[in-house]
Amino acid sequence: MKIDFHAPANRYSYAGREVQPDWAALVRPLVDPAAKRVVDIGCGGGLYSAAWADLGAAGVTGVDFSAEMVRTATEKNRRRTSIVFKQGDALATGLPSESADIVFERALIHHLTDYDACFREAARLLVRGGQAIVQDRTPEDVSLPGSPDHIRGYFFECFPKLLETEKARRPTDQAVEGALGRCGFGVLQTVTVWETRKRYDDFRGFAADLRARVGRSILHALTDAELNKLVDFIGQRLPANAPLVEKDRWTIWSGTKT
Repeated sequence: MKIDFHAPANRYSYAGREVQPDWAALVRPLVDPAAKRVVDIGCGGGLYSAAWADLGAAGVTGVDFSAEMVRTATEKNRRRTSIVFKQGDALATGLPSESADIVFERALIHHLTDYDACFREAARLLVRGGQAIVQDRTPEDVSLPGSPDHIRGYFFECFPKLLETEKARRPTDQAVEGALGRCGFGVLQTVTVWETRKRYDDFRGFAADLRARVGRSILHALTDAELNKLVDFIGQRLPANAPLVEKDRWTIWSGTKT
């Protein structure tokens, strides 16, 4: 089965954590968001929309195709006057042309098949000289072995079928750079980074998130019985009572609209 982003039961799946400080350290060398207008496409629960506001963006518009995600993001950020959320498609957001200085797309394009259409929409939204920041995992990123420093790798060690699913849906560097270039983005920059996803006091908190499939769409490909097997598999490889830091490797592409 696949995750249903429109289901009320999943509305908090991408809203139950805080963006860690190391993400800001990854982004700042790529773009200065101070006083800029940011559009966060595929915003989910609005975690990174809030992070852009914290970095000094003048205004942030989060866009997601799921009404449930937009509802959750709005609820979570109701006291932030500089952020608004709208339902819209990544290929046709409905936002005005040249209304953004930065377009951000995190963990979005692996759900899409037409990168060109996605990046054409990003280019339409951006002013000349504006930047597209695309963050996703490549097949190389997801293929790293499991370890206490890369817990997600245990998913694929336990269930090799998940790795094939994951690799098949992830964008290659060549495909992303090619699509950005065709859509009018120059001065392309690509960096590989490690981002802290979440910190846990102990394994029990991490296991609870796994069993609920919180923020991990790949786990929806497992049955409940398989998911319990995975939790046990990882539990045998990590300390039960020690704090856990979950990190993932990402690739970030940055392009300037010419």
